[in-house]
Amino acid sequence: MKKLLYISVNSKPEDLSASKTVARAFINKFLDKNKDFEVEEVDLYKEHIPRLEYQYFEKRNCIINEDDTKKLDDKGQEEVRKIRALCDQFISANVYVIAAPMWTLSFPAPLKEYIDCIMQDQKTIKFEGKKIEPLLNDKPRTMVYIQSSGANVPWVLRPILNKGLNYVEDVIKFMGIKKFEELLVDGTGFTKKEQQEAINKAIDKIDDVIDSMKF
Repeated sequence: MKKLLYISVNSKPEDLSASKTVARAFINKFLDKNKDFEVEEVDLYKEHIPRLEYQYFEKRNCIINEDDTKKLDDKGQEEVRKIRALCDQFISANVYVIAAPMWTLSFPAPLKEYIDCIMQDQKTIKFEGKKIEPLLNDKPRTMVYIQSSGANVPWVLRPILNKGLNYVEDVIKFMGIKKFEELLVDGTGFTKKEQQEAINKAIDKIDDVIDSMKF
């Protein structure tokens, strides 16, 4: 079966998180339309995401081999194998959904740590001399980035204020995933009513996003 990898990065439970609520609605509708997909979920606030220590690398962005891994202490071996597992899981997917709030013009820190884990030489990228080549252009893939924010961000200010979204799009395309779709849950405000209105507006856009995807 094909795989949808759902990556959430919000400490709130789903019923309190606008981004995770919209993501669940998106996934359910996507599965209704695409019966040949299975879903794997990674909650970056529950999953252990290793910090990248120098001893885990042979060279820049290249994790040490299995023989060298065995020379590390138990903690180091566990961390390296976790990094490999996260990377392999990411590579195996056809569709990616990230649900994140906008924090300080970006996203919560666990997402950056996760991206650092999956950006690996000979896995998702390849160093060719002084050039870096993408490796995830081997099949059609789509990333859907679902971002919630308290304010309604005017389109003219989005390049300035949506730094987290822009970064994720850049790094995803850097790895070779050509199709990137955004689903913004803007204007969640300060009340339950404002949040629900923002959620409803985003849910109304789900069909259009799904119809534009490639996988």
